[in-house]
Amino acid sequence: MSRKDLRDALRQMVAVLEAERQALAGLDLDAIVAATTNKDMLCNVLGVAANDDLDEECLGLIDAARRLNEINRQVRNLVAANVSARLNSLTGGQQLYSAGPRIASIGVRA
Repeated sequence: MSRKDLRDALRQMVAVLEAERQALAGLDLDAIVAATTNKDMLCNVLGVAANDDLDEECLGLIDAARRLNEINRQVRNLVAANVSARLNSLTGGQQLYSAGPRIASIGVRA
């Protein structure tokens, strides 16, 4: 893969990650699915790139993509936690990841 092709793919990845962030903010399922498909395709393209052919611009684009991906991951987790909390409040059910009190009570029994 040429350096120009690598830069283009990295620029596309940054653009897709920005689009994904907007889709997550708007809860636009079609756009989220499209972003996921595009990210998967670009990951396949970037998977054949050689690490020894990275210049400053490529390294900057990689850093930007990492940061955007981390932000998007955190937003996805917040949305999932919000949905879980709302479902639990509707059903009166226990939260899924509430192992804290049970672990504390196990320690008391011992």
